[in-house]
Amino acid sequence: MLSEARSVVVLVGVLALVALGPFAGAERVGAAPLVALPPQPADVPWPEASWPTGRLAAGVAERLEPLLAVTQTVQTKLGETRAVVIIHHGRLVAERYMPGFTAETRLLSWSVAKSITHALAGSAVRRGLIDIDKPMGNPRWATDDPRTRIPWRHWLNMVDGQEYREIGVVVPTRDDGARMLFGVGRLDVAAFSASLPLLHTPGTFWNYNSAGFNLISDALARAFAAPAAPAERRARMAAVLRDELFGPIGMRSAQPEFDAAGNFVASARVYATARDFARFGLLYLRDGVWAGRRILPEGWVDFARTKTPADNSDIYGAGFWITPPSGRGKPYLALVQQGPRDLFVAEGHEGQLIVIVPSKDLVVVRLGRLDDRIGWGALGEWVENVGALF
Repeated sequence: MLSEARSVVVLVGVLALVALGPFAGAERVGAAPLVALPPQPADVPWPEASWPTGRLAAGVAERLEPLLAVTQTVQTKLGETRAVVIIHHGRLVAERYMPGFTAETRLLSWSVAKSITHALAGSAVRRGLIDIDKPMGNPRWATDDPRTRIPWRHWLNMVDGQEYREIGVVVPTRDDGARMLFGVGRLDVAAFSASLPLLHTPGTFWNYNSAGFNLISDALARAFAAPAAPAERRARMAAVLRDELFGPIGMRSAQPEFDAAGNFVASARVYATARDFARFGLLYLRDGVWAGRRILPEGWVDFARTKTPADNSDIYGAGFWITPPSGRGKPYLALVQQGPRDLFVAEGHEGQLIVIVPSKDLVVVRLGRLDDRIGWGALGEWVENVGALF
């Protein structure tokens, strides 16, 4: 009986792993099943130069209007909501802008750029340029440096073990994110990121790490194109982002930013319109497929929305924040507390959001500014209230 029971447990674990896709990893065996990603409705055209539009269900418009009105004035906790775009069943159903901003205004992603970098890594996987279960490496590290053995997967899951401090740091001179983007690391974010030592055994502890995503960007530049001088490196990676991601899904406004060394600043710097950020959200809602063309490998979106292997976190997947199946979230509060529990989100400083809800076939983009110390709870409630109408 014991042998048979063990066989059943193993079989269930294997089936769970298969259901989670080829990038799930051994740590995900037994994880909660994911809500299926909905396909594009057969009668809805994919966005080309403009979005197909749709009508809100009866009664929804009246209830949604007060939530969209946050774009009209600065709010105490929500701050400036400069743009809101809502996509339901593949159609643009609502859109508002703060005075002074329009559908053509490019706005800064902040850490939403990490989710974009996750997509670029997926493109490299699809092309066979990288294997996320093999070491990512960095030419700045000696061959016997333990950091050379950390696989891509751990960097994408933020369980790399690197000593990095950002969330909760109140003194800018001690904030590694500020030091990297605006201080000693600003001219070469990859070199700064590579200088940080290990603090934890890789794969065992989750810690928010913007530097890790700049190391991913640096490694992707080596994977897609041979090393080059800064200007050529910048041009090559801008072309890769355009050809592999922005071009195929029509993100024509997207403008990635580079440092003086030619590094794509993958931790924080992509400018685009709210409508184009919504295109990115739709790509992930549609399992990495756009207009019948697979942009991201099968299972890559499931990897993004499956929790990291570390026990100390249930709110992060790979390049995206997720909602735990129960509880308030650890080590930080999840964006939403009342659900939906399948919600996953590209999230950035000062309240940049691309919210993706498979169970509702919904994408909500919110861009603007808020005080990170007091605004996120109110923003989560706003997201819950918007989502509840669909």
